[in-house]
Amino acid sequence: MMEDRRAALVRITGRVQGVSFRAWTYDEAERLGLDGWVRNESDGSVTALIAGPDDAVGTMLDRFWKGPPGASVTDVASEEASAVHAPAGFRITR
Repeated sequence: MMEDRRAALVRITGRVQGVSFRAWTYDEAERLGLDGWVRNESDGSVTALIAGPDDAVGTMLDRFWKGPPGASVTDVASEEASAVHAPAGFRITR
């Protein structure tokens, strides 16, 4: 149902570049059936748009706090976003 779908724009900070954070995010998002994208930012953070079932989005937000081996996450800031802007499927962007 569409009313069970939500989206979040997320900024993850800490040691999140150079540790395969984007590839890990892609794999986790695929497992959860999420749509959206993930990219590195010039300030060393990672930004992601995740969209899908409410429970899957919530699970991904929790998983961002751990990240892949080698990551050291200091903050996960999220804001509600429009699911309309999420592409079908999940991708890594630049």
